[in-house]
Amino acid sequence: MPLVEVHNLTKIFPLAESPFGRVRDRTSDVRAVDDVSLVIHEGETLGLVGESGSGKSTLGRLILRLIEPTSGSIVFNGVDVLQASGSDLRALRRDMQIIFQDPFGSLDPRYRVEDLVAEPLLLHQEITGQDLSRDARRERVRELLRAVGMDESAMPRYAHEFSGGQRQRIGIARALALRPKFIVADEPVSALDVSVGAQIVNLLQQLQREFGLSYLFISHSMPVVRYLSTRIAVMYRGQIVETGTTEQITGQPRHAYTRKLIAATPEMATAP
Repeated sequence: MPLVEVHNLTKIFPLAESPFGRVRDRTSDVRAVDDVSLVIHEGETLGLVGESGSGKSTLGRLILRLIEPTSGSIVFNGVDVLQASGSDLRALRRDMQIIFQDPFGSLDPRYRVEDLVAEPLLLHQEITGQDLSRDARRERVRELLRAVGMDESAMPRYAHEFSGGQRQRIGIARALALRPKFIVADEPVSALDVSVGAQIVNLLQQLQREFGLSYLFISHSMPVVRYLSTRIAVMYRGQIVETGTTEQITGQPRHAYTRKLIAATPEMATAP
């Protein structure tokens, strides 16, 4: 059974109501995600690739139910995500986490690193059944920071004292705090320079092996997705237009849009 199953998922953002009481033209509503179905298996990375505005980030947030869908269904580990509420939904979210695109805006500047990484542990104590002491939480934070290549000297400092790559590592440590099974990585390297982004991608691979993680890796960069992913789904104007193994998508793309994405990447377009 797949870890994540999405069936006919749709999200429509209505435009503002017309002024003066006129009837709004619903044909102008934005279909950000349009009848999308996909599966993600345990231990794999599904790369979701497409141009900016294609609906990739919206789809990731819908799967985590950070945004409510217009229609469709989401099943995580055999549980209907859209039917869960209250403590059941919070329990699900323990296993479903997100790494945000912007390492500068996703960390609260008022909190020290120790508190940023420990916050999920405090919020989910009633679900995990672990009433951790302060010393136990601090040790857990140390372990998480070591796992992402940082040390405990970061704990008393604030996020603004770190580089973009270090901030993203802190965000990853925070996402790992509850030992999730599934992580949506929403363009986690797009705000970083190339060398730092490569370090983060390699870190994600390492953590996947260590923690048995499954990823939905969202990116507009086909080379990054090719490097990291087991399978690739190509998104265009809110729809999944092609899905296949990494070798199929990058070597023998069937859809015209996929071919255009590859052609727009010089090192891939010239590859034999």
